[in-house]
Amino acid sequence: MRILALIPGGIDAQINFFPTLETLHSTYPNAKIDVLVEPRAKKAYRVCKYVNDVLLFDYQDRSSMADYLDLLGIIRDREYEAALSFGTPWTVTSLLWLNGIPIRIGDKSNNSWLFSKAIPLKKDQYAAEMYHSSLAGLNIKADCPQVKINVPQEDIDWVEARQKGLGIRSGYILLHSKDESYPARNWQSIITDIQNKQPEMPIVLFQDNDNGEWVTQILESHPQLKVSAPSDIGKSAAIIAGANLFLSTEPVSISLAVAVGTYTIALFNSASDSKKFLPPLSEQYVNIPSPTGKMADIAPNTVLEKLWG
Repeated sequence: MRILALIPGGIDAQINFFPTLETLHSTYPNAKIDVLVEPRAKKAYRVCKYVNDVLLFDYQDRSSMADYLDLLGIIRDREYEAALSFGTPWTVTSLLWLNGIPIRIGDKSNNSWLFSKAIPLKKDQYAAEMYHSSLAGLNIKADCPQVKINVPQEDIDWVEARQKGLGIRSGYILLHSKDESYPARNWQSIITDIQNKQPEMPIVLFQDNDNGEWVTQILESHPQLKVSAPSDIGKSAAIIAGANLFLSTEPVSISLAVAVGTYTIALFNSASDSKKFLPPLSEQYVNIPSPTGKMADIAPNTVLEKLWG
């Protein structure tokens, strides 16, 4: 059996789809499972062991007729027996129909006439459970597994070496944000309070390709902090896994924290956002939604109350 899953969105969407892939793999252990994702999301599959091939298509781009014909040929050549589609444009979903894939599962509210079975997806629930509920279209009745990832040993080794280089012997507090998400001045207040209460605990700033300005601003007021800049998703997961506590505003790293089980305080623009990214009824992950719909309006004292509470 060969199965295709079409999952638009970034890395966080892919990570939350991993439990669905796990259940598909356990139900059909001999099946070949491919995913069709946006180029920006491909690197998520470095830490997933359930996928045969990762195919690329830019769902957000204004694709030409030639692009659609190429995709049509790729799908036809692989002779898929089942496809799961999540929020894909009708132009892409129609290719599944044109190829005559016998089992086509998708959202009941999104071009449902193109599917052989349409499942009503609750888009306001925890994303991993939303994706997993689509398996009812394959008559699979199973609880949604926890989000898990498979971190390569070389990435774990890199993080361990990096910690030694930073002089970290045991645990640390890890922070990940961008200034446009939650201002550096707010983080500076939080960091000062942590250092006053736990002066021996190392604080590490997680630097990625987009938050260099935030890191620079934090270091201007707290130059003694340590910085780690993992180069891929495996190393990012490993550095999060090594932390005693993780504070983040970023969906991808929050999703990774859930996957590795690190105690996390996550800031969100709204309560509805927190429902999508954090497992319900879990004391391992603390969500702080903004009362105004804007994350920057969360007072530093609110974060500290959750931290010390």
